[in-house]
Amino acid sequence: MILPCTGLQTALKKTVFSDILKNMRYFNTTGLCVPNMHYMVDISGKLAQIKAMIDKEQYFTINRGRQYGKTTTLNALADTLGPEYIALWISLEGMTNDTFEDESKFVCIFLDRIEKALCFSSVANDKDYIKSWIDPSVTDMNSLSDHITNMCEGRKIVLMIDESDKFSNYRLFISFLGILRDKFLRRTAGKDYTFHSVILAGVYDIKNIKNRMITQGKYTPHEGESTVYNSPWNIAVNFNVDMSFSAPEIATMLNEYEGDHQSGMDIKAISEELRAWTSGYPFLVSRLCQIIDGDLDKDWTIAGVKDAVRLLVREMNTLFDDMGKNMEMFPALYQFTYDLLILGEEKRESFLDPVVGRGFMFGYFRSDNGKVLIANQIFAKVLTDYFLSKDDTTQKNNVEITGVFKTDVVKDGHFDMELTLHKFAQHYNEIFTRKDSDFWEKHARLVFLTYLKPLINGEGFYHLESQFTDLRRMDIVVDYGKDQFIIELKMWHGDAYEEKAYQQLTDYLQSKHTNTGYLLTFDMRKDKQAREGWIEKNGCLIFEVVL
Repeated sequence: MILPCTGLQTALKKTVFSDILKNMRYFNTTGLCVPNMHYMVDISGKLAQIKAMIDKEQYFTINRGRQYGKTTTLNALADTLGPEYIALWISLEGMTNDTFEDESKFVCIFLDRIEKALCFSSVANDKDYIKSWIDPSVTDMNSLSDHITNMCEGRKIVLMIDESDKFSNYRLFISFLGILRDKFLRRTAGKDYTFHSVILAGVYDIKNIKNRMITQGKYTPHEGESTVYNSPWNIAVNFNVDMSFSAPEIATMLNEYEGDHQSGMDIKAISEELRAWTSGYPFLVSRLCQIIDGDLDKDWTIAGVKDAVRLLVREMNTLFDDMGKNMEMFPALYQFTYDLLILGEEKRESFLDPVVGRGFMFGYFRSDNGKVLIANQIFAKVLTDYFLSKDDTTQKNNVEITGVFKTDVVKDGHFDMELTLHKFAQHYNEIFTRKDSDFWEKHARLVFLTYLKPLINGEGFYHLESQFTDLRRMDIVVDYGKDQFIIELKMWHGDAYEEKAYQQLTDYLQSKHTNTGYLLTFDMRKDKQAREGWIEKNGCLIFEVVL
């Protein structure tokens, strides 16, 4: 006999079920994130900014790099907009190429996806309205335009198209955008009804798609059509919402986790450390948390974050794989990034430069007072390793710098940086005579990284402090076990600059709460005086090697 549940029993069951759900939540880095399943950053502030744009009836495009939270943002936005708006979130994912080559097929599938989205919108109970979107007489773009007019009259419909750039090379998609653009302009003039707001989400910028297609020979204007590169989406306003996670925003996710697990972590400190490594790139933040929670036995400490970084930069994932493919696909982007990161050349921000624009679009760059920098420390490490593996010069020198083994410089689990630099100096002197000064001016730092990398692999890793990297100097931070080493590499540029280098290094050491550092100077003068030894500067101990 099954007894009916009392109110208390029902409440207890709900409480138990709620606890089970909490214990089942996890950090997610694949696909959509939802609050009842995953630990998520509170993005309500970002959603409020986006809604303000929708309230103004604006059309816009969310262009961000891979795994930057675009899909999760659209899903959360759709939940936020109801019941004030009818939010329709659809995706072009899964549409086949032939869909964009047959006008009637495209129209049919588009309307089908609209109907399905309506079933989960604020008008889900209005079955007649939902069914009326499927109209057999709507078979081409002209009839689709008239149909949109009829269906949008008197209603505030927000159309959100995810993965909008995946089929943007097709003339049919450009025609569709052209219709939306024309209806937007006519609506503004009071002569049409259309979607209240349209949001396109993807990596590539839709605004310039027609220009790109004509340039690539993939789009030939119709007879009588203007050959001017008019954008089918020049009605879109700029989307300036910062979708990266700030340290306080990361803390909202860790607060949720801490409420379930009581790990005892210092939420503020861990949030700031995660932000420092990732610059708030959503995938990288979540992936580091995922590694700490799953692979590092919940080591929610600063050391734990560093261990997670060490594991992350060595793994193969879609984001890093795309990074390598994009560098191969766009040689100008490869060279620009190489010059910026490895050679330390200063690059100024210019969105008129397509190479710079592409780097920002992919999320590889960030701006700092008009200067272009690598987006975050993790990308800097991954890209440096990539360049080490690809650069022919370093491949040749990797053979030449021999005779040093990991067992020489690692004793009882501790790395001997002084001995490492000493041995590098010996081998440098052996090969310098075979290389001219122009070679060393450009490649000396890369040769040193090639030498260093196999010695620290396993228990340690390095990263470049890209904000301090310039043509004259490069700061390298090496973590090995619980030890950290800060090395400045620089080219000799006179006695005055030598004193400035000491000041820069000691200031940096103090910012890192240490008083010990290493200085490796490449001196190209013929009458140079090689030396090495410990010196004291500004209250800090520096092991200096001049080559």
